[in-house]
Amino acid sequence: MINLGILISGRGSNMEAIIKAVRLRKIPVRPAIVISNKPEASGLKIAQKYGVKTAVVESPPVKGASWEYDVRITKVLEDNGVTSKNGLVCLAGFMRIMSPEFISHYKRRILNIHPAILPAFPGLHAQRQAIEYGVKYSGCTVHFVDEGVDTGPIILQAVVRVKNDDTEESLSKRILKEEHKIYPEAVKLFVEGRIRTDGRRTLTR
Repeated sequence: MINLGILISGRGSNMEAIIKAVRLRKIPVRPAIVISNKPEASGLKIAQKYGVKTAVVESPPVKGASWEYDVRITKVLEDNGVTSKNGLVCLAGFMRIMSPEFISHYKRRILNIHPAILPAFPGLHAQRQAIEYGVKYSGCTVHFVDEGVDTGPIILQAVVRVKNDDTEESLSKRILKEEHKIYPEAVKLFVEGRIRTDGRRTLTR
């Protein structure tokens, strides 16, 4: 069975959606460890409520990708069975950029969810970007993580209509509901071996 490591920085609502799906026996994966870079992250207590082991690896003050920091993350993951051969890493609101070395170590074994229909509106404040640009539809994307910013091969997407009176907050709430649906589904596809990549394309069966 694949061992799952989830990285969070806050409440980790997508983390909870995944763990709930596992507890309902919808995903054949073992939630091995939840790691936060912030000791005050409320998602740590939520993970513990579900009986999932947690750890804190505090971020260095310097922003940006750091292999030195990611080595510490990797050690915690591997100590809990989340290896490059038998592990899956899910970023669930983890507010750090992963180093190229970390991404290479877990190549095609890191998933992320982004609150927009990629490749539109990558990076921070995607919902605000969508409203300011004037699009009629936005949504969310689960993708493999590569060395770019939200540029990895796309696995699943969900579409949300943008209303005329939407604010960043109201649009974010509706998108989040879809995130909670497609992230567990993407994890399920991965652990069941139903995702194949062909260049930038992902093919599911």
